Amino acid sequence: MDFNLSEEQKLLADSVESWLQDKYDFDRWRKLVKTDLGYSEENWQTMAELGWLCIPLPEDHGGLGGGSVDTMLLAERFGRHLVAEPYFSTVILGAGLIMAAGDAKQQAEYLPQIAEGKAKWAFAFAEHGGRFALNEVRTKAVKDAGGWFISGKKIVVRDAPSASKLIVLARTAGGDADETGLGLFVVDANGAGVSRQDYRTVDNGRAADIAFEKAPALAVLGDPTGALPAVEKVVDQAIGYLAAEAVGAMAALHETTLAYAKTRKQFGRAIGEFQVIQHRLVDMMMQLESARSLSLLANLKMDAPAKERAKAAAAAKVQTGRSGRFVGQQAVQLHGGMGMTDELNVGHYMKRLMTIDTLFGHADHHQRRFAALSD
Repeated sequence: MDFNLSEEQKLLADSVESWLQDKYDFDRWRKLVKTDLGYSEENWQTMAELGWLCIPLPEDHGGLGGGSVDTMLLAERFGRHLVAEPYFSTVILGAGLIMAAGDAKQQAEYLPQIAEGKAKWAFAFAEHGGRFALNEVRTKAVKDAGGWFISGKKIVVRDAPSASKLIVLARTAGGDADETGLGLFVVDANGAGVSRQDYRTVDNGRAADIAFEKAPALAVLGDPTGALPAVEKVVDQAIGYLAAEAVGAMAALHETTLAYAKTRKQFGRAIGEFQVIQHRLVDMMMQLESARSLSLLANLKMDAPAKERAKAAAAAKVQTGRSGRFVGQQAVQLHGGMGMTDELNVGHYMKRLMTIDTLFGHADHHQRRFAALSD
């Protein structure tokens, strides 16, 4: 297995980091997340112009035909700078589901709009009582002469407030926990039968709880009774992306804490000169590098057979969840009381890491998943 980046990938990573350092400093981020939108539409259009939105999309539909390693490079830089634009929801989840389940006509209709920055998507899958199980779905999809209609409730739909389209995981047959009888339905986010309660998440993102009351579906992506395998594949890809984003956030925390330890003085000496502080900084680096290794492995395994891919994704989720908690807590503690103030970036990175740990299942959930896959 080749762990070396190509020249094109190195150039991509360098160009993304250069733009973010110039245009996306912490003070600008604080202003962005306090706006009603929660991000910059100008930044979103710039990302489209720079080709970032089309990296994983197929060349036939305006994309660059990149893979998970390419989006991993982007995610790590986004994590370093707490990027707020809805790349994850639109490109990784939205476009990912369209590519995994949609037919050629649907891909030709939807993917170019995403590549050009003209459409934003959100994935509505979670429900009360689901506890991270993707097959726990009570939202119903019923077909009549007029097409498919969706009824039910979804919670914590990331980036739904700014989305123009929703992909809704709904049940067409079977019991609430059956792995069959599930379909993916495209719904107008502002259409009839859709009511939304928007709110700000703990990491300053945007999300919504959504109620569907006979909301008409614009399209069905793939088999309306067999969507779960496609969902599982895209969620594993999303976990790989999130693992890389967590690595970027942890790297920023380690660098920030190391710099602080060199300047903060106690008893007339920089605290970084004390051996106990040095040990804690080394422990932070070890956790970061462990997470980085499994993040890379997971993204390299995204085209492997389903079980192998799932095990790699679960392992990465376990390590990044636990490493993120450790690195975040150490960074806050070493900064003292100001570590959790709004004016310092440390607390915001920790909140983002805690959110990443929860998305699609926390570390304990994926440890059980890994064990089950290893039987």
